[in-house]
Amino acid sequence: MESLAPSDDREPRFHAPPVPLTADGRPRRVGVEVEFIGLPVRAAVDALAAAFGGLVREEDAHAWHLEASAIGDLTVELDVQHVHPHRAQQHSLPRLSPPVSARLGAALSPFVPRELITAPLRLDALHLADRAVDVLRRAGARGRGITPFGALGLHFNIALPALGPHSLVRLLKAFLVLEPQLREEIYSDVVARLFAPPAYPPAYVEKVLAPDYWPDAETLAEDYLADNPTRRRSLDLLPLLLHRDPEGIAPRLTDKVSKREVLHYRLPLAWVGEPGWSIAADWKRWVGVERLAADLAKLDAACRRALAGSPLLATGP
Repeated sequence: MESLAPSDDREPRFHAPPVPLTADGRPRRVGVEVEFIGLPVRAAVDALAAAFGGLVREEDAHAWHLEASAIGDLTVELDVQHVHPHRAQQHSLPRLSPPVSARLGAALSPFVPRELITAPLRLDALHLADRAVDVLRRAGARGRGITPFGALGLHFNIALPALGPHSLVRLLKAFLVLEPQLREEIYSDVVARLFAPPAYPPAYVEKVLAPDYWPDAETLAEDYLADNPTRRRSLDLLPLLLHRDPEGIAPRLTDKVSKREVLHYRLPLAWVGEPGWSIAADWKRWVGVERLAADLAKLDAACRRALAGSPLLATGP
C-alpha cells in the first residue's frame, strides 16, 4: 500500500487559496481530472487498486471505478461518451449495445485519451492526485501535454469560495485579467497553442472588466450564454450555471453539459509521462486568480489596467 503522508522533502508545495470555506461554511473541495495515453483503462484501475486498495467495479468495457480506496473514489475511463452505453440517455446519444460499444472503444483507443477522475478532494489532500498520477506513470501511462490528435487536459472542478454576493463575478473578472498570462505560461510553444481552448471574445472581456459590471445571477448567465454558448472556454461556467438554473439554461445549450456546483477550470495541460510532473504548479496558478479576486481594490485596479491595455503586474502566489 502506498504511503499517503506528504513529504516536505520530496513533494511540491500546494498553495492554499485565501478563502478555505464555501458560502455555507463547508471546507472547499476540488475534483481533479487528468488525461493520459498508453495505459489501458483496466490496467490503470488495477494499478490504482494495487497501490491504494478499494473495490474495483466495471461500468462498461471502457469505464472502471475504484471505490473506497485510501484516496477516495476514483474513475478511469476512455474519454469519449459514445463508448459508455449506460450514459447514452444522460447525454442524448444513440444507445449502442455493450458489445458494439466495446468494439468501438477498442478501435478508438489508440487515438483517444484515457481520463483519471478523482472524487472531490480536500484542499489539504490535493497531493493525493499526484500520488495517483505517479502510480499510473510507473504502470506505463504516458503523455506530455499534447498528442497528434489533441491536447491532454488537466482539469480542476473547484467549489466556489465564500467571497460575498458577487463571488462568481469577482472570480470571473480576476480570471479574465490573468488569462493572457496563464496562456503564455501553460502554452509556451506554437504547436501547443493550436490545441488551447478558444479565448473569451474580446467584447465579452471588456464588458465583464468594466468597473460597473456587477450583475445579478440572471444577467450574468444571460451575458455569458450570449457570448459563450460552448464548453470550450478555459474557465467553463456552463456546469455551474446549469446547476443554478437547469430549466432556464438547458434549452439554450448545444453542447452536452453535466450540471455541477463547481468552477470547471480546463486550461492546463497534463504531463503524466514526464517524471516528477505535479499538478501543484497549475494549482498555484489558479490560487493566483483567487488571491486577486479576494482583494477588491487590487482587482479593480487590475481590471482598469487591462481595459487601458497596460501590461499587467504579476499577481500569482
